[in-house]
Amino acid sequence: MKFNFTKGKNKSTALAIRMAISLALALIVGTAFILLREYLLANDKGLIWNSINSILFQDITTEEGRNSLGIFYILGQLFINCLQLIIIPMVFSSIALAMCHISDTKKLGRISSKTLLGFLITSVFALATACVFGFSAYKLGFFNVNLSSSATTSVTTSTGSNPLLVVLNAVPNNIANVMSNNSMVLSIVFLAVVVGLCINALGEKILILKNLLIDINNIISVFLGFIITKFSPFAVFVLITRTFAVYGLDRLKPALAYMLTVAIASIIFLVIAYPVFVYLNTKLNPIIFMKKIAKVALLGFSAAASSAALSLNEKTTVEELGVNKDIASFVLPLGMTINMNGTAIMQVIAAIFIAASSGYSLTIQNVILIAVLALIASIGTPSAPGSSSIILFTVLTGMGFNNEATLIAYSLIIAINRPIDMLITCLNVIGDSATAVVVANSEGCLNKEIYNS
Repeated sequence: MKFNFTKGKNKSTALAIRMAISLALALIVGTAFILLREYLLANDKGLIWNSINSILFQDITTEEGRNSLGIFYILGQLFINCLQLIIIPMVFSSIALAMCHISDTKKLGRISSKTLLGFLITSVFALATACVFGFSAYKLGFFNVNLSSSATTSVTTSTGSNPLLVVLNAVPNNIANVMSNNSMVLSIVFLAVVVGLCINALGEKILILKNLLIDINNIISVFLGFIITKFSPFAVFVLITRTFAVYGLDRLKPALAYMLTVAIASIIFLVIAYPVFVYLNTKLNPIIFMKKIAKVALLGFSAAASSAALSLNEKTTVEELGVNKDIASFVLPLGMTINMNGTAIMQVIAAIFIAASSGYSLTIQNVILIAVLALIASIGTPSAPGSSSIILFTVLTGMGFNNEATLIAYSLIIAINRPIDMLITCLNVIGDSATAVVVANSEGCLNKEIYNS
């Protein structure tokens, strides 16, 4: 069978261009809405803005949105729901089939070890980057923010939990519960590996189940192709425009230093760490990798959820970067669950910011401990919008940051963290793909002709 890679490449390029145009338009329109919002609020015309917000941007699931239209919210959420709809069947079927195709148990062990090592390496460098930038900002006094009660927002906070529960919960006690809960992806990974290995061991005795998984995978591929190709550029526009409009300047100013520090650390890590990681381990041109993975990062940025970008990430990693499908099907869903480079960066800097603005004195030893806790906590971060700032409470609890000022600062992070969530999701999804490329290359399962095309 011959594959027309040129045609696929042209389609991919066209999609990337459309998404880039959508991003540019969203930035322009979103900025216009920010300026309009600030003007109306400054001139005692809040009722006009409230009407605009109610018609276009209001979250209709909240008490305030009971009588709102929330057009942009509905359209954006419908797109995200479509992507999240296929998370469980896609992760389960792809990993189970990957296990079916790996008959060599030693090879499976090698792939698993290399994958975890790749995740660990990128995570350590991400944490080191966060420590350097966060502690430097703290020492320079950038985090000496005067937080008053006006900076707070009504939030539901996590009570904190033992990070080792991530390990315990990886092995579920109720299959039905796991299959109906998108936040239990690590448990799905465990079940898929077990089922795949059992199918592999039984061989031809259980071909019906294997064929069913193949059919499910094919259905998901068709559904995914339609959703991504037809609707992702429009979804990018809707999601980013709404984010700009909802998060006006009044909610961004109090923690501008925190946001800039996270943004600078994340961007530097993005443009240096991943290209170097790919080049040192594959000797391939990392610029090609960054160009091809850009649309995946953009989708993750728009949705602020790794889960929403998983399907496009797998499609791009296999069809454009040349990674063997079995390896991609194993590495990417696992990475979505435990490889959270961007989340770790955010949690370290957020914890330092909260400590500094709450009156705590920090040493380099404290910062290193924060990094260790952030690494553990980020492993358990659900791949859903806003989840990283909720899990942050685990880090704060572990460090003993619990005075009243801490809760005020934490509430502020919850209030303004949506733009940061969008940025760090880019790092999370790119890190997964970079590790898949490195692992595939080390196993001789990377098609370099496709990669360089």
